[in-house]
Amino acid sequence: TADTKAVVHLACVASGGSEQDFDLGYRVNVDGLVEALERCRSACAAPPKFVFTSSLAVFGARAHADDASSTEPQNSYGAQKAIGELLVHDYSRKGFVDGRTVRLPTISVRPGAPNAAASGFASGILREPLSGEPSVCPMPPETPLWLASPNSALRSMLHALDVDASAFEGGYRCVNAPGITCTVAEMMAGLERHGGDPGLVTFQPDPAVAARWPRGDGVLLDASR
Repeated sequence: TADTKAVVHLACVASGGSEQDFDLGYRVNVDGLVEALERCRSACAAPPKFVFTSSLAVFGARAHADDASSTEPQNSYGAQKAIGELLVHDYSRKGFVDGRTVRLPTISVRPGAPNAAASGFASGILREPLSGEPSVCPMPPETPLWLASPNSALRSMLHALDVDASAFEGGYRCVNAPGITCTVAEMMAGLERHGGDPGLVTFQPDPAVAARWPRGDGVLLDASR
């Protein structure tokens, strides 16, 4: 509507789903974003703040990255999110929206049932065993993960919504959200400390997931900006 002041765009087909259904992924993750941006352009009396949630998937298997690192997606979801970043930046450059993109880490622990996200195991290996249910991990124990809790991700989005546009002047309107790096093995140790049974987690390597996963150790993403 004309008086809309802010939009937070969260809708997407997750990584596994967009890889399995190429057409659906692009319809939702790219065409759907364009429709939202065009609606802001045509209907809003003044450019609204527009928060877009991107993903570390834009970096593919890169070992380390900061806000200025080039995007090298290794799956359709990462490519669609990288396209989305460019769209939000360009619509902002043209003055149609006041855009700001937040690249979220893998969210753990996600509530509810597992979804089609390739990174869903990062929640499942904790959530299911804590409920006495088995879970499958497609990555080896030494795999590093860049993680944020749902509350941390929410704080990042609220901060992006609140920050003044001048913070993005002269630069790309995209930032890496804060997170922590830990390995699957460290998550298993935490699970046991909190009463879960690591024996309920079965390690079944999936080369398709491993080929697209960051290969570094230490801090995977620099979110200092």
